[in-house]
Amino acid sequence: MTDARRKHVPRLHVDRTLTIGDTVALGAEQAHHLGAVLRLRSGADLVLFNGHGGEYPARLSTLNRKSAQALVLEHRQPRRESPLAVTLAQAVARGDRMDFAVAKAVELGVAAIQPLFTERGQIKLTGERLDRKQRHWQAVARSAAEQSGREILPVVHAPCRLDDWLADAAGERRLMLDPRAPGGPVEGATTPTSVSLLIGPESGFSDQELVAARASGFEGVRLGPRILRTETAGPAALAALQTRWGDFG
Repeated sequence: MTDARRKHVPRLHVDRTLTIGDTVALGAEQAHHLGAVLRLRSGADLVLFNGHGGEYPARLSTLNRKSAQALVLEHRQPRRESPLAVTLAQAVARGDRMDFAVAKAVELGVAAIQPLFTERGQIKLTGERLDRKQRHWQAVARSAAEQSGREILPVVHAPCRLDDWLADAAGERRLMLDPRAPGGPVEGATTPTSVSLLIGPESGFSDQELVAARASGFEGVRLGPRILRTETAGPAALAALQTRWGDFG
């Protein structure tokens, strides 16, 4: 099969084990998208992936308004995942700004996304509303992974308070965007394989939050002389990190 991106073959995420020769049942929403939106028919080519590595060229065996099935034909490993595992810790933003930040981070190779509640953030979510938002952001990540050729589906973790996350933050390098910082990250003796990247809300981190982040090992960095919006900062920083330590070189 020719490369899916050149042929515009649809890529679909399926949450199950995939094996060559299996017939995979697709959901009603996926069936509607394939038939009503893309106007495909039985026999059309697909690419399936389950988010655990590699992808599976397949062929639609049946398709109707409410269901579809696809036959798995082969397994391949195009190796599109970055060697740099970045966790984006993103302050929750209003409206579609958070959707934008999540989608672009996935396209740029992020490994995981941690939404954060901060002192100056104006988003208050609890209970079922919080659960719905997390599911929505995960769906945004899934759609971006399908479109961008990802083999791994990044997890959008349950939102939490910044101070709670800082207590368990990992990463060989820990970076936070700070427009008052003197410059970009200083080159270390070795290239890191993991980075935690901390992005503040529209109004920035409070002084107390900056002190707490530095106490947890985060270096303040800035990207040029301009102040970036919160939904722009994460993708811009990810692109810079992929250029320096990832797979943009």
